[in-house]
Amino acid sequence: MNHQETEQQVRRDFLKSLTAASLAAMAASSPRLLRAETKTIDQPAPRADSCILIWMGGGMAAPDTFDPKHYEPFRKGLPVSEMLSTFPAIDTAIGGVQVCSGLQQIASVLDRGTLIRSAVQPDLGSILHSRHQYHWHTGYVPPQTVACPHIGSWIARMRGPLNPVIPAFINIGQRLEGVGESEELKAFTTAGFFGSEYGPMNLPFPEEAAASVRPPGSMTSGRFANRNRLFRKLVDNSPQRQYLSDYQQESMLRSMDNAYRLLSSMDREAFDISLEPEESRTAYDTGRFGRGCLLARRLVEAGARFVEVTTEYVPFLHWDTHANGHETVARMHSEMDQPIAQLIRDLELRGLLDRTLVVIASEFSRDALIEGVPGSSATDQASERVDAVQELKHYGLHRHFTGGTSVVMFGGGVKKGFVYGKTADQRPLIAVENPVPISDLHATIMTALGISPQTGFDIEGRPFYVTQDGKGKPVMDIFAQG
Repeated sequence: MNHQETEQQVRRDFLKSLTAASLAAMAASSPRLLRAETKTIDQPAPRADSCILIWMGGGMAAPDTFDPKHYEPFRKGLPVSEMLSTFPAIDTAIGGVQVCSGLQQIASVLDRGTLIRSAVQPDLGSILHSRHQYHWHTGYVPPQTVACPHIGSWIARMRGPLNPVIPAFINIGQRLEGVGESEELKAFTTAGFFGSEYGPMNLPFPEEAAASVRPPGSMTSGRFANRNRLFRKLVDNSPQRQYLSDYQQESMLRSMDNAYRLLSSMDREAFDISLEPEESRTAYDTGRFGRGCLLARRLVEAGARFVEVTTEYVPFLHWDTHANGHETVARMHSEMDQPIAQLIRDLELRGLLDRTLVVIASEFSRDALIEGVPGSSATDQASERVDAVQELKHYGLHRHFTGGTSVVMFGGGVKKGFVYGKTADQRPLIAVENPVPISDLHATIMTALGISPQTGFDIEGRPFYVTQDGKGKPVMDIFAQG
């Protein structure tokens, strides 16, 4: 069985476990907020009112983006053991701190945020993108006996809407139909046991977002309202309701009410990026991802609580660089650099950056030689292993590396011009100072949003926490004082 067949079998087993968890969630009773016997859980004062997650799905190589190492230019015969970074380093707005060439615009605004260079992930046995993305987005390693809520759903549930018309959780740029591993992506892009009302509004194509919140042009307001009533009645009498708990049924109906309220409101103009001045649209328009960053800014301005913008995960495409790594990452640089920097500048100009936490992250990093971490038994998923670069397709960091990953945070009370953690300068490029596991990273994000990492709910008689087992510890060193 080759590596592709092995990966497919792991995916099939993964899907079976997720399907069982999803059915269990549908039948779950109302989740009740846990309280300690002696006192309630104290929620921290929120430093941010909203969060934008910039998701680099597919494994963004830290040595080719935010954590440059020794650079060797392409040459035939280059030993792979000498290939650490395939882009030269450039200076940033933080004195003495460099990132990789191709990220000049982000480099110019890096003094507005904190660069974490020591995020780490477990191998999870088999390093499968969907498993690691599930883990990152929910904080839990699959499979679980319940459907775990996405981090955006936790924020939507605990903080509620900023604007009752605008969905609290919006997911931009990721198709959930017609692409590889779509079922696995759906598994964590959900509110899980919280119910439909806290799930994401999915907008795969930013330029089509306006149409998704506009009633049919020929339909009068009276007819639109009547159709909504009939649709509610149809859902209420559906035979599928036997599989839903009363709580899930009520949550579904509330989500329908929310959708109707949005389609009936002029606030829906926030979804129309064509209303932006041409100069603004041009500044963001490096492609679908760039347009997604513009849409995210408009939605946060309008009162969205959590927005995820993704470069879109598609197997063996974008950041999933199993070959032609250098050329692919150069393209990704050109797509991400200007829009992310423009987003930060625009939020700052509008007075929104201090109260908006922007997070740039990926499920793991990449290395030319090591799968997982040194000594890992994880199956090597790279398509080809060579000792020396013979063609340009070999020039790049192709293997999944979990020992040290970069995360960038702006706004939301984090320090400005700050670097936290460090990875080794020579292979293996593992975190050697202040490693930050996913549970602690989630605790940090939740603390910024005013949510205690120990917050939990009773799910079918079992406690379930916002960070795994409620043990996540926020990295308080990255927050500014006061």
